[in-house]
Parts: sequence; C-alpha cells; structure tokens
Amino acid sequence: MKLVVKIFAAFASSLLVSLPSFAGIREDLEHLADPLLEGRGHAARGGAEASFYLTRRLQQCGYDVRYQCFPTSRGLGRNVYAVCKGNPRSEKYTLVCAHYDGLGTIEGTVYPGADANASGVAVLLYLAEELKAGGGNFIFAALDAYSEKMAGAVAFAGLPYKLSLVVNLDTVGSTLAPPNKYRPDFLIALGGKPFEKQLEAANAGPGLRLYYDYYRSKGFTDYFYTKISDQAPFLKKGVPAVMFTSGITMNTNKAEDTASTLDYDVLQRRAELILNWLAKL
Repeated sequence: MKLVVKIFAAFASSLLVSLPSFAGIREDLEHLADPLLEGRGHAARGGAEASFYLTRRLQQCGYDVRYQCFPTSRGLGRNVYAVCKGNPRSEKYTLVCAHYDGLGTIEGTVYPGADANASGVAVLLYLAEELKAGGGNFIFAALDAYSEKMAGAVAFAGLPYKLSLVVNLDTVGSTLAPPNKYRPDFLIALGGKPFEKQLEAANAGPGLRLYYDYYRSKGFTDYFYTKISDQAPFLKKGVPAVMFTSGITMNTNKAEDTASTLDYDVLQRRAELILNWLAKL
C-alpha cells in the first residue's frame, strides 16, 4: 500500500511540474507592480529591487544569471539576462526581451507600470521557465533604461551574440483598448506578418484575434515598430523582430496602471500563444 501511495505521489508531482505556470505570471506581475517597488524607476531603489527579483526568479528557473551594466544620464543601467543553449549545433539565438523599468515615483506619486511593462516581464519569466528544456537557443533579457531612449536595448544590441530573431514583449496585459470592441481577446504582433502561418497555428488553442498592424494605421504601425520600442535598435542592425503588445490605453503611463486593471485570462492566452510559437521555431 505504501508503495502505491509513493508511486501516485510521484505521478502527481510530475503532473504538477509539467503544468504551465500561468499562476506565476500574475504573481510576478503583481510583485513588480507593487507600490513597494516605487514604479521600478531607472537608477532608483525600486528599479534595483526589481533587478534583484528578476535575478532570483531566473535562478529559480535554473539559469546562471548574467548582467550587462551601462551608463546613462541618470546613473547606471543594468540588463538582467539568461542564456538557454538548447541546440549545441547552432550559434544563433532568439532573443526574448522586455523592459522592466517604469516611470518610478514622480512628485510623490507612484506609477506602478503594471501593464507597461510588468506584464511583458512576467510573460518573459514564464517563457524562460517553459522553454528551458525545449531544445532551442534563447536569450531571455529583462532590459533596463527604456525611459532613457531605450538605452538598455541599445547596449544589448552591441553584444556579440548572433541573433536570428528578436521577440519584444511590451505592454501585453490589458483589454481596455481592443481594435474591435466585440473582440477584447486580441493580440497585436507588429512585424509578425512573415510568421503569420506559424502564429495562426500557435493560436489554435488560445483562439485570440491577431492583428499585424497597430489599429489599422500604417503610420502608427511603422512608428511603434521602428522607433519607440526595444526591437528598434536590433532592426537597425538588420535583425528581424516581432513586437507583441496590447496597445496603449487610457491608463498607460499613469498612476492608474495597476495590476487590478489587467485581464489575466486573456494575458494567459497571449502567453500561451507566444510559447506555442517559440517552441516551434
């Protein structure tokens, strides 16, 4: 009887390990957006605490954590990243990145930055955990100093890694501004058109409404894709990139951007779609 119990316990444990850690996305997001981190301002106490938290989480996923420090006009930036070498026959990597700094605290008001961009960082951590044993080559990078003209992304683009693709997660947690009011379960994949077939296949389970432009505006699509998010420095170097986002809302860059305003059911489905796609690259 004891042997049966032990076998059942081991089996149940294996099931728990294999289940997607969707609950961890919310836990990570809520921690990063907590007022105690003071909005994760670049070169501020809250930003430093966020980098320590990211270090601990990546270590829990089984990674040796690496850092890239660089100067900015406000102090010292620190990118936190981990390298997954699942395919020893290739020297090329897919970079998955998300900026972790926020606006911080301004005149005594904390800007939590739950959607922008604790949501992207939480999904980054989820992907780092789920893809570790998948056999692919990935770099998972939480980038600092987005608020300093994307200094973290610019610095990382200067590292000698051979990148085949950049996947940027920037503001992916809200359903407050859907391109179609009848389909709040959506995801925007700027630069994703060349991967449309693969993305649609990855979407078979999540069932989201996918868009490959920014609210049907060529001007805004080009602007967001090539100018103001962390894939931009890599595009300048000729590296293809996909930016996942749920778009700007009325809460973006305001004190109202709190964890309670996000749609965790849809965020889970977005994370699942991105995982399904990356796992097949």
